[in-house]
Amino acid sequence: MGLTVFNANTLSLLNQINQISTAQSLSMTRLSTGSRINTGADDPAGMIALQGFNAELKATEAAIDNGQRADAMLGVADAAMGEVSTLLNEVVSLASASTSSGGLSQAEIAANQAQIDQAIGAIDRIVRTTQFNGKKLLDGSQAIRTSVTAGAGNVSDVHIYSRSSNQDSSTVQVEVDTAAAKAQADSYATTSASTATTILITGDLGTATIDIAAGENLSSVAASINTVTTETGVVASAAAGNDSLHLISQEYGSDAFLSVQNLSGDSTNFGDQARTEGTDAVATVNGSQVTGDGLDVSINTNGISGSFSITSAGNDVADTATISISGGGATFQLGTQSSTRATIGIESPMSYKLGTATLGYLSSLKSGGSNSLTSDANQALTIAREAVSQVAVARGRVGAFQSLQVQTSVNSLTATKTSLSSARSQIADVDYAEETAELGRQNILLQSAMALLGVANQQTASILSLL
Repeated sequence: MGLTVFNANTLSLLNQINQISTAQSLSMTRLSTGSRINTGADDPAGMIALQGFNAELKATEAAIDNGQRADAMLGVADAAMGEVSTLLNEVVSLASASTSSGGLSQAEIAANQAQIDQAIGAIDRIVRTTQFNGKKLLDGSQAIRTSVTAGAGNVSDVHIYSRSSNQDSSTVQVEVDTAAAKAQADSYATTSASTATTILITGDLGTATIDIAAGENLSSVAASINTVTTETGVVASAAAGNDSLHLISQEYGSDAFLSVQNLSGDSTNFGDQARTEGTDAVATVNGSQVTGDGLDVSINTNGISGSFSITSAGNDVADTATISISGGGATFQLGTQSSTRATIGIESPMSYKLGTATLGYLSSLKSGGSNSLTSDANQALTIAREAVSQVAVARGRVGAFQSLQVQTSVNSLTATKTSLSSARSQIADVDYAEETAELGRQNILLQSAMALLGVANQQTASILSLL
């Protein structure tokens, strides 16, 4: 090749230097950002996958935040209901102590009543003021809205604990198939005891002994049995003319029972009475037959979970009712899809709602109420025990939702986030060891090219020596 001013080697070396500089710039960008893909040109397919992972990660992180907030909210509700339970147990203790009127003075009963008034007032205050992020939790605003649109006199105390999040309005059709019954023994005794007699009455609440004097009429015997009804759950009555004694349980259902054992005396007229049990109601709920617990029936149909009570007026075969649900409840997003929403009803444990229509409500235990200690201490104790049970059930429902739905969802989403982050890292993150080695290689090439460029320039400059 002849010696000319035009030097192809110089241009080739300049092109190589430009390419090395570009590669060097890319390596430094990756090392400074920590990301292998900074523009679409770096890896078009990788960029598409990366954007998909980023979207999934953002949705997962938002779902985790939702779940953690839901967990905190339900924790506040649970703590408040726990305090309500503590106060209710105090009411039970005071009412139980006051049933023994023979051992307490009127001043002591009045003091117990004052404490019950304070406890019920504290319960209502807690219910009114418990809130989370500005939302009241226990005042009923988070409860699922229900109404009995047909057969209103046949059912009562409707509680809906959860519903489908995708359907605000729905109905529950109820028809009684088998009526509930109490345990009873008709005509247990038909005449007075011939000698002094002692019998043992046993019911679903416990046992008690009854002493019967020789010749004591059956009305007096019934009164003696009724003085221990709170201990046994058995009620007695004498027919007109004192010609028969009837025993019956306070409650309905197979859990209610009664029996009598003769301990001494007249075993002919006051002999043993074999255990007899009540009958649970059976109802058809939205086409499915359900066996109740006495008059109480549980609902678990079409995403609806709850319960209701059949009233004594509606406790007949073929009696019907329609329960309508019109939204409400607390709805939580438990995942990244709209199908992962869940709705729970948090009912209000206000004193005028704790209890039942049959027994009465906790608010009636206040001074001057129909079930205050001075009016009916035994009934006050029964209502207080029912209130304790209701709050325990409500707290258990909230706790189960919190533990089995919310917390498990957060745990699952956290594991998903870890996996997504790992997959995204494999695509997007730079390998520092590899990229550093590549940058060192580019530096060597650049230095080599610069040195060769100097040699090429010297060849061109040698033309001047010919001139």
